[in-house]
Amino acid sequence: MSSVAKRGPAEAPTKGAISIIVPAWNECLNITPLTKEIFAQLKLAKIEGEVIIVDDNSRDGSVERVAELQKAGYNVRIIVRTTERGLSSAVLRGFEDAKNDVLVCMDADLQHDPKYLPSLVAPVVSGAADFSVGSRNVDGGEVLDWPLHRRFISWTATQLARPLTSCTDPMSGFFALRRTTLARKRNVNAMGFKIGLELQVRCGCRSIAEVPIVFRDREQGESKLTMKQNIYYLLQLLQLYADAKPQYLVGLAALALTALYVLFKILF
Repeated sequence: MSSVAKRGPAEAPTKGAISIIVPAWNECLNITPLTKEIFAQLKLAKIEGEVIIVDDNSRDGSVERVAELQKAGYNVRIIVRTTERGLSSAVLRGFEDAKNDVLVCMDADLQHDPKYLPSLVAPVVSGAADFSVGSRNVDGGEVLDWPLHRRFISWTATQLARPLTSCTDPMSGFFALRRTTLARKRNVNAMGFKIGLELQVRCGCRSIAEVPIVFRDREQGESKLTMKQNIYYLLQLLQLYADAKPQYLVGLAALALTALYVLFKILF
């Protein structure tokens, strides 16, 4: 089981460059404000970086938005995938194309505030941790305005993953790691949303820093989280437990069925 270093906001590193991967689908309205805010924060922290948008062939004007940002001098580019789909595989594709050693994943919808980037990457850049998570569940972290059923889903998903990692927010999609850590990955499942949890387990991360964040409301567009993605998550968990913690499989199955029953009652 990995150990967790619970941290408050850290001083920004002054050396090293980072690559920020942003998986996207129909996020055209968010790309410009997100990119501008990312580089504003990196400039304040004296961090060099690039932004890579990995778009699943949205055809919504995202390519044109990125071209405008490039003309304005921003170090941003876009990868348009025409044959692949899914958040996790998009993140891995972006990591493959990244130029820098420190790799970051964050959402395109501005729910991950770019102001936390310096604190997020600091423990990875300094070598204090091999994986860093923007956490909603440590002191100083919180979620704003979630309905009861979504809080229940998040809490249940977190509890189901607890034997796999001692990170208090394994559901977080806002994380950082070094390329050398990523290179340790084995049998990664690129299906579903929870690539952060997948990499914590598959890369054998033992030192995980949790940086408190306030999870913001989506500003534009619609959420991509569906019941289908919840089912994918349960399948992902089954694979992780089968490989890493097979002794927990029976208990996991019972908990998953109970959670689905309670969720059905809440929603219907």
